[in-house]
Amino acid sequence: MELKTVKTQHVPVRYFEGGKGEPLVFLHGAGGLLAGDPLFAKLEQKYHVYAPLLPGYGDSEECSELRDMLDFTLHTADVVEALGLKDPILVGHSMGGMIAAEMAAIAPHDVSRLALICPAGLWLDEYPIPDLFSMLPFEMPQYLFHDVEAGTKLMTAGVALDDPEWLKAFLVMNARQMGMAGKILFPIPERGLAQRLYRIKAKTVLIWGDSDRLIPPAYAHAFKKGIKGAELVSIPEASHLVTMEKPDQVAAAISKVA
Repeated sequence: MELKTVKTQHVPVRYFEGGKGEPLVFLHGAGGLLAGDPLFAKLEQKYHVYAPLLPGYGDSEECSELRDMLDFTLHTADVVEALGLKDPILVGHSMGGMIAAEMAAIAPHDVSRLALICPAGLWLDEYPIPDLFSMLPFEMPQYLFHDVEAGTKLMTAGVALDDPEWLKAFLVMNARQMGMAGKILFPIPERGLAQRLYRIKAKTVLIWGDSDRLIPPAYAHAFKKGIKGAELVSIPEASHLVTMEKPDQVAAAISKVA
């Protein structure tokens, strides 16, 4: 994956690009993304992948003009247009899934193929979503990974969670990223999407880790109920970061809308 820049109305946007084939736009979650994400290696074999970073993520500029859900949605639509793409396969993970679903609801005739991986955006009182913004690093793996020990190593590249240098770098990066993500996820990740899901006309697949402890599988069924004709693919022995734990199965599920 190569890191590039494209200019939109408000801000230069950094994005990863790689692979050949049909265009696919991947929208990342609150934790951001890395060029070495194992899912990208799978998707690049079949698709021309574009993975834009939200402002404030990676080395991208921040953007004060993004203030609410509509701003995030239109900004991302602007990025797709600036890339010269028309109706690419739209894939979103977690927060990115929330944005992708909003794009498909607001402009239902512009999005015909949609893959939502453990998307945020709904709220069920009986299944409250844990508060990411109050979590310390050592608390996160239990919510993000099925195999917590293996997941912790993936998250830290083998460095101990209490290593002072790793912790310092993580906290600085996390504060910057969460400052942006918090605009649509804090205090709870709910901005009225449930009332707009019926507008989605795209062929949709929902992809969920069976042991997702951050956004429990009950939300998968709520999304399925809200999006007419949506197909649900449940992946065993995987949690919220199913993209890292089971990239082959996620790539296969995405192909259902390709």
